[in-house]
Amino acid sequence: MSPFLSRIVVAAVLLPVVLGIVWLGGWWLFGLAVVGGLLALHELYAMARALRPIVLGGYIGLVLALLGAQLGGTTWLLAGILSSLPAALLVFFVSSARQHAVAGFAVTLLGVAWVGGGLSLLVLLRDIPDDGRLLIFTTLLAVFADDTAAYFVGRAIGRHRLAPAISPGKSWEGFVAGTVAAVLVTFFALYEQDVVTTGESLVLGLAIALAATMGDLFESAVKRDLGVKDSGTLLAGHGGVLDRVDSLLWAGPAAYVTLLALA
Repeated sequence: MSPFLSRIVVAAVLLPVVLGIVWLGGWWLFGLAVVGGLLALHELYAMARALRPIVLGGYIGLVLALLGAQLGGTTWLLAGILSSLPAALLVFFVSSARQHAVAGFAVTLLGVAWVGGGLSLLVLLRDIPDDGRLLIFTTLLAVFADDTAAYFVGRAIGRHRLAPAISPGKSWEGFVAGTVAAVLVTFFALYEQDVVTTGESLVLGLAIALAATMGDLFESAVKRDLGVKDSGTLLAGHGGVLDRVDSLLWAGPAAYVTLLALA
């Protein structure tokens, strides 16, 4: 099966399931976030195995971050992220493996804050009373529009490299097209929905677009530093789970924080 056909098959099978769970929200979404988060975190720690991440401590921190967000909001989300430190320290003490403490703890906490924190704030975005479903689907659609427009415009007319040392395939032309697409999607999705004003919807769309690009570039920088092309092979032509959610891990928190600021 060709890589392109593999991408189509994987998307056709998984996308309806994921969107259905997002629609249901609640503990269904929590379960999806735990499974997806553990897979993405596993990929990160596998890429960074030379730095000896304290894997079990990171897994514990991610689950507790998501559980804290589900049960208690941002305060307990932060407590869950911080719990990865004593959990990792305990595993470090009882492990017989020789490890570099600074690098191991750093990459462990990075994974929990990046993957666990990003997914937790997506969960909190979905849990916003009355409008959570609309807002998370708006965010998902805006990120998709951003990625799609940036890809096709970049391939067609992209001449000026956006970040040549990190991601040579990205162009300023694609970035502008993606940003415009995300802003327009957010504007039309929230138009006359009594959620935010017209001006606020434009601000929200811009925040999502900028964060999605930063999330993509951040993962590219991590992969380049660790010397890998894809985070994994689980999703066939799509690469790994982390490759698929990198933009959302930044865009979701950006949407949530922007909405808090606009409230």
